[in-house]
Amino acid sequence: MKDKLLYVIKGFFFGLANIIPGVSGGTIAITMGIYEDMISSISGFFKNPKKSIMYLMPIGIGAVLSILLMSKVISFCLDKFPASTNLFFIGLIVGGIPLLTKKVKNAKFNPVNAFLLLLTFSIIMFMTFSDGGGSNIDLTNITFGKMILLFIIGMIAAGCMVIPGISGSFVLMLLGAYQPIISVIGDLTNFSNLGHNMTILIPFGIGVVVGIIVIAKILEYLFSKYEVSTYYAILGFIVASVIVLSVTVVGAHASIAELIFGIVLFVIGSTVGYKLGE
Repeated sequence: MKDKLLYVIKGFFFGLANIIPGVSGGTIAITMGIYEDMISSISGFFKNPKKSIMYLMPIGIGAVLSILLMSKVISFCLDKFPASTNLFFIGLIVGGIPLLTKKVKNAKFNPVNAFLLLLTFSIIMFMTFSDGGGSNIDLTNITFGKMILLFIIGMIAAGCMVIPGISGSFVLMLLGAYQPIISVIGDLTNFSNLGHNMTILIPFGIGVVVGIIVIAKILEYLFSKYEVSTYYAILGFIVASVIVLSVTVVGAHASIAELIFGIVLFVIGSTVGYKLGE
């Protein structure tokens, strides 16, 4: 029971990360020590559904609770206290880095691994400092064509949610779908416009499931064949994520009081990240 509760907590932080633009759910999953098993369970779901469900269920419960309960809270925190909020998530990521470095500390840092680290680092930096996305898509009237679009968007965003270092929420912003989807999720907790909102969330949710399964199978193959190189690539993603979030903190022009509070949250986040990673 204690282990299940721990996985619910880890799932809660995983879900929380996925609703914050710039924060990667995959990164949080790695720093908390659940990433490889989570990928394996998703990829092998149809081979051993009972085992996969037993592992994924508490994580999924935590993630869903987080998304439903915290969407509005996170929107408020990012609006009023962006520096402090991001410092907490930087702490979560930094606290879990020692777990990741253990995966590669005994491996040779050869030119291939160096290239992969630099490549993934560059991808995140390019995505972050390129155009932040176009106008939001209009979800007022849902047609069959928009359902197909929502399915594709869900598939793309879900793939990015699983890949460490790439923020699924940020990708949704680039596609113009972040604000509309977050608003729909927020409406669910108020039980308003339920029928309309389900016509949006069902095709989007199916796309999310398909995207996660496809990317999970690719990642499972990479872990089985090129584990060390894959972790070097992931390390590039994560280092870039920390830098990107740090730039966000600097750009927030926070007050001294908020920065002090943010530093406290950073220490709390890094402690939580390290302990959950253990």
